[in-house]
Amino acid sequence: MPIASINPTTGETLKTFESLTKAQIEEKLQRASDTFRVYRETLYAERAAMMTRAAEILETEKQDLARIMTTEMGKPLKGAIGETEKCAWVCRYYAETAQQHLADMLVETDAAKSYVKFQPLGPVLAVMPWNFPFWQVFRFAAPALMTGNVGLLKHASNVPQCALAIEDIFRRAGFPEGSFQTLLVGSDAVEAILKDSRVSAATLTGSEPAGRSVAAIAGSEVKKTVLELGGSDPFIVMPSANLELAVTTAVKARTINNGQSCIAAKRFIVAKEIYAEFEERFVAEMKALTVGDPMNEATEIGPLATAQILKDVDEQVKTSVAAGAIILTGGKKLDRPGNFYEPTVLANIPKDSPAYSEEIFGPVALLFRVNDIDEAIQLANATIFGLGSSAWTNDKSERDRFIADLEAGCVFINSMVASDPRLPFGGIKNSGYGRELGEFGIREFVNIKTVSIRE
Repeated sequence: MPIASINPTTGETLKTFESLTKAQIEEKLQRASDTFRVYRETLYAERAAMMTRAAEILETEKQDLARIMTTEMGKPLKGAIGETEKCAWVCRYYAETAQQHLADMLVETDAAKSYVKFQPLGPVLAVMPWNFPFWQVFRFAAPALMTGNVGLLKHASNVPQCALAIEDIFRRAGFPEGSFQTLLVGSDAVEAILKDSRVSAATLTGSEPAGRSVAAIAGSEVKKTVLELGGSDPFIVMPSANLELAVTTAVKARTINNGQSCIAAKRFIVAKEIYAEFEERFVAEMKALTVGDPMNEATEIGPLATAQILKDVDEQVKTSVAAGAIILTGGKKLDRPGNFYEPTVLANIPKDSPAYSEEIFGPVALLFRVNDIDEAIQLANATIFGLGSSAWTNDKSERDRFIADLEAGCVFINSMVASDPRLPFGGIKNSGYGRELGEFGIREFVNIKTVSIRE
């Protein structure tokens, strides 16, 4: 895939970029290595001041930065502004808490003194996706830089201007040259970069095939990885739930970022007692969504990020319908320029259809009717993915069952799944491993060093 900004609203190619040459990659890798040796010795207070300045830049320039995101990948502008604000939040969170999260931990043993020390590893390669082109990067970069590591960003090839803008933010915030560098390269360059001895670890957010590839390469080099991959998140609604709130949240949870989110609710599993009413309300609200130019403040659904994603979603829906699924609303591409797909709801979904087993990365919701909580949990877990889950109930025993038995890295009761800088985020099964954010996230790329002293 060429490195290019292509406006998904119009299909217009705005700007193309040449991939770095081998010599340019070598220069950046060496700069990262040299910078790390100096940067790792900086004080937490110095790093925190720079990270706070990065937050200030994000807040001050959020309108302009949001427009870059919207232009390159099509998210509604108000969502892009919110994403920029969230990036500022994660910067401030780690500026304020990194020293505490990484403080030496005293452990009582029979030695005179024993403790655990957390030390940075070195340059970390981040292979990041286009769907949240700022947030995915900052939730890696903020803890990594506060730890004393340095970052190398291989961003998705359709958001190069986002990648360069992020590098520029850290530069203007005062971080030394080489502490965070964007590598404008294709996916074919990742293997050699990851195998380079100067790269200490890697993190990837993206598709399952991409994750398997990076994990295999890193494994052959015995390098640490964190993977956040796909999801097919269940959204379970039980009879005791606040139905009005559940429906409204369900629509938002499915269509956030034009439906292109790993933690978007995708499978709506509803108890038989309330299924008919949920379906009627949900379909009506999905049908009422405003689709259009993402720069327009009234727009709720913009275009899908690329023509290929539009093609994939359309084929998944058509194949599922051919297998027996029923379209309750939507179900087709819009006849207009750009990568637009109608908000869609499918029901009666057969097990042998793509909609039952695959992740659909667009505004397509899947409805399932279940008899009881046992069937709800069984269906929710009947997937290769295990990223997030949302369950709606006001029954304490049901709540406890969902918390205990849902196979996912996150369980949200009576709210939609969302990442929060204060909480660990990540999945199980084919959704990946490791955690980002919170105390656990900042400790992923450190040497957890045991120190024991006898006198």
